[in-house]
Amino acid sequence: MVAAVEHQTGEQIIEGVIHCTNPACQLEYPVIDGIPVIVPNIRQYLADNLFYLTLRSDLSPTLTSMLGDAAGPGTPFDSNRQYLSTYTWDAYGEYDPEEQEPQPGVSPGALKRCLKAGIELLPGTPEGPAIDLGCAVGGATFELALHTDGPVLGIDNNFSLLRLAQRVLQEQRVSYPRRRIGIVYDQREFPVPVTHAERIDFWACDALALPFADATFGLAVGLQLVDSVNSPTSLLEETARNLHSGGTMIMATPYDWSPAVTPLEGWIGGHSQRGPNSGAAEPLLRSLLTPEAHPQSVKGMQLTGEITDFPWHTRIHDRSIMHYRVHLVTAVSVE
Repeated sequence: MVAAVEHQTGEQIIEGVIHCTNPACQLEYPVIDGIPVIVPNIRQYLADNLFYLTLRSDLSPTLTSMLGDAAGPGTPFDSNRQYLSTYTWDAYGEYDPEEQEPQPGVSPGALKRCLKAGIELLPGTPEGPAIDLGCAVGGATFELALHTDGPVLGIDNNFSLLRLAQRVLQEQRVSYPRRRIGIVYDQREFPVPVTHAERIDFWACDALALPFADATFGLAVGLQLVDSVNSPTSLLEETARNLHSGGTMIMATPYDWSPAVTPLEGWIGGHSQRGPNSGAAEPLLRSLLTPEAHPQSVKGMQLTGEITDFPWHTRIHDRSIMHYRVHLVTAVSVE
């Protein structure tokens, strides 16, 4: 329930407060820069992300460069610019008139190409709302709206990335720091085509604890997310909970595990090479999405299709590109 509106543009709440309607809860959640922040531990999230929530975006490229030099590499300021550079280049670089291929055959849009490949595995147009889990700067969210008929929601924990996505939605322009080398960045700004804007929104949420009733969505997409959460099996279970009967999930992952993000015990493959799968990840994910094929098989989900090696690349800077081979799977919610 909207409890307070501090700043509004048209029907878009830019700043405000949302109250939980459960009488036993009555927690309040902020709307910041048009983004509702609805996470399990709101106080902890705001405290942990205060730097990003209050980070200025109105400084000139010259002063931003000075701040970057002063902060130096490895700082939150530097890491934030690196994330914005990498994700925004892939999501919107195809619209940048100044963009040139850094290497032959390497171009923006790996995210959209992977999403389109997943959608082509589906039997038809998904019915009902769609959710883009780990949406980052929103590239796949906008693409989803082209392939579905209902509302499309992008959710992520990274507020800086969500802020950029929301600005693209509202302004149909992107402005971001494109990393050249080291801590040298070039500010890029250009228009971006946005269609079906009235059906799209971006929220700050935890993909492992989505604030929705069971069976809300007809399609859930998580690209490069399985190996980026604390508990991959919990991600699959929470995604399944939110799908209505006949709803579909699309997941894609290179199984690029990091113990700083996912404890070893939570990895899907990548360990226990003496076991029946010799440490392979792909057969384990298949069994998790097949009824009764594994003790932890996700209830109500049935694997329907896959591409075992889909090419994906990520731009780091002018002289660095990271290449992946992602495992793309689709699964349907069954009774």
